[in-house]
Amino acid sequence: MPQNEDAEFGSSLPSIEQIIGAVRRQIWVLVAGAVIGAVIGLIYLFTTVPLYTSSASILIDKSQTQAVDEAAVASGVFKDDAEMLSQVELLRSESLARKVVETLNLTENSAFTGEGGFSPIASLKSGIKSLFSVFGSSEPEVAPTREQLVQEAASSLQDGVKVDRVGLTYALSLSYVSPDRTLSKQVVDAYADAYIDDQLNARFDATRRASTWLQDRIADLRGQAFEADLAVQRYRAENNLQSAGGTLVSEQQLGEINSQLITAQATTAEAKARYDQIENLIASGRTDAVVNDALASGTITTLRERYLDASRRESEISSKLGENHVQAVRLRAEMADYERLIFQELKRIADSYNNNYQVAQSRQKSLEDNLAKALNVNAAAGTTQVRLRELERQSETLKSLYDNFLTRYQATLQQQSFPSINARVITPASLAEFPSHPKKPLVLALFLMLGVAAASGVAVVREYRDRFFRTGDQVRNGLGIEFLGFTPELTAQDMSDKSQQISQAGGSLFPPGSPALYVQTHPISSFAETLRNAKVAVDMTLPDQASKVIGIISCLPGEGKSTISANLAQLLAMQGAKTLIIDGDMRNPGLSRMLAEKPKSGLVETLLNPNEAAGTLLSDASGRFSLLPVVLRQRVFHSSELLSSPRMSKLINDSRAHYDYVLLDLPPIGPVVDAKAVASRVDAFVFVVQWGHTSRKLVHSLLATNPTIRNKCVGVILNRSDEAKLKLYRSYGSAEFYHQEYTQYFER
Repeated sequence: MPQNEDAEFGSSLPSIEQIIGAVRRQIWVLVAGAVIGAVIGLIYLFTTVPLYTSSASILIDKSQTQAVDEAAVASGVFKDDAEMLSQVELLRSESLARKVVETLNLTENSAFTGEGGFSPIASLKSGIKSLFSVFGSSEPEVAPTREQLVQEAASSLQDGVKVDRVGLTYALSLSYVSPDRTLSKQVVDAYADAYIDDQLNARFDATRRASTWLQDRIADLRGQAFEADLAVQRYRAENNLQSAGGTLVSEQQLGEINSQLITAQATTAEAKARYDQIENLIASGRTDAVVNDALASGTITTLRERYLDASRRESEISSKLGENHVQAVRLRAEMADYERLIFQELKRIADSYNNNYQVAQSRQKSLEDNLAKALNVNAAAGTTQVRLRELERQSETLKSLYDNFLTRYQATLQQQSFPSINARVITPASLAEFPSHPKKPLVLALFLMLGVAAASGVAVVREYRDRFFRTGDQVRNGLGIEFLGFTPELTAQDMSDKSQQISQAGGSLFPPGSPALYVQTHPISSFAETLRNAKVAVDMTLPDQASKVIGIISCLPGEGKSTISANLAQLLAMQGAKTLIIDGDMRNPGLSRMLAEKPKSGLVETLLNPNEAAGTLLSDASGRFSLLPVVLRQRVFHSSELLSSPRMSKLINDSRAHYDYVLLDLPPIGPVVDAKAVASRVDAFVFVVQWGHTSRKLVHSLLATNPTIRNKCVGVILNRSDEAKLKLYRSYGSAEFYHQEYTQYFER
């Protein structure tokens, strides 16, 4: 079954090979687009006024110290990106633009106002303005005032000046574009100077306003601080709150008594500890107990030495003479006396410790009483002290504010006398050597690309609208019918002297140079080989029929069907087969017009009077080729009835008895129904389609509506093909791809 005519153009993307093939086919369209784009680009470059750009760089230096407070001076330190962007807007402001206009007197500059030089755009604007003025109101124009001229010039200057922040730095790029390179530099320099002056003026005005405000504020603070200090002193006098060294006397006394009480408490604790220690020693009865005063006492030391000496001697005597010896007893009595004397000395020391302890207790109690009295005094003065401290804090605050504002006022006076700014020009403007617009290489490349893009669009449309048969695969895939081959476009140069020799000898029915003789003069050409392929296809389709009736059809007039019919008939005759060709196109007998001599009767006369059929046949010298022409004496309106009549059927059947092949050159199946009327009497059809001309959709539609013709169609011949263009449609592996390999088998 035939496939849809656009089956090969499915949803899949085109391959690289198909894209390259499309580019090769549309190369002249692309070249023409590129040339047209380049020409338009050159015209644009030659007619466009060149523009020059000058630029300068301004640095906002944050490293400089600020002498004036940020809150007091509007043009202080730049803290963030918002303030940098504010400077960008300041450079674009109208006030700065007006200063530049007045500095350079731009209202009188012809290069700035556009009155000098030629510009197509300016001329177009001027023409439109003049046109509107002609059709506008009849009121007389009023000359603009100086203020209006300055305002317009400032607005134009704002549109032309470009200010950008350089990345994330504190540098600003200032540029201006003008047809005059000198004017461009002057504008940028004037803008930079105006910006610096504006910064200086803004700083001076800000410091002046700040110093005035600070001066007034200092006067107020001076009076307030004086009143606050006077209130403190008055309150002290009224409440007897005397101070020494900034502290109240009662507070100083309380602190001293507290310190003495702490010392007394420590002394009492120490005396009690000594007294308790010596009491414990006496109570324990230990003679070897040691206290500081005992060690310092000479009496105790002497008694202890004697005690130890007696103890030593008693021990020696007792060990030698026994414990009951007189000397041992006497020595023990001495030791008891020494021990009693030692304890008596210790009791005297203990009495001394007790006296110290009592004295410390008395001092501690006295200090505690004094502390209680001092606390009562300070507690009574607590309310007045709270108020006093509040007055003192207020006084100190006012003094601090006064000192701070006085310091700022001095700094502001210094800043006002010598104002400084953070902005400076780091890259001054210079004269542009080359125009910044238009960029000739870029513009030319852009127009070239636009031309190629537009041509590519046209090429795509041409490729999309190329719905004609170009290759054999399109015939097979689109129609489901065998492809028989290509036959080239025949020209007068293709006809050689052989055709004239054949015609002069009377061997042909066609005149010299006729395309109908091409197969005789070029028997081994690709044209003849395609016709042989058609014969083989018919023979293979109808192997058992001795005589075959072949219909030659096309979709539209002018596709070369009659030329194919004449050459196919002669090819069959050249191969020894008796061949009859009948011109079945009664309305437009192209085959009959190709004859050397005009016939007197033909198919119509034969069908109307069968007895005269033999007299209407034309034969060549070989006798194997005969032709039944059509003679138009008047318009035939019932050609389909004649072709489908019993007489036509009888004519074909009679011809089968005398000829091996009977060819019917039928009318196109598109405009008339003659071929359809005679289709039942035809054994096979050969479809002739003009290469690159006949729509695939039309062929598919006509075959779909004529199933009898389609079922008997043995193949399609793509006629009048362009061999030079044919190679542009070949795909790898197809027969067209190897077309050059076959040329050695053929002659042109």
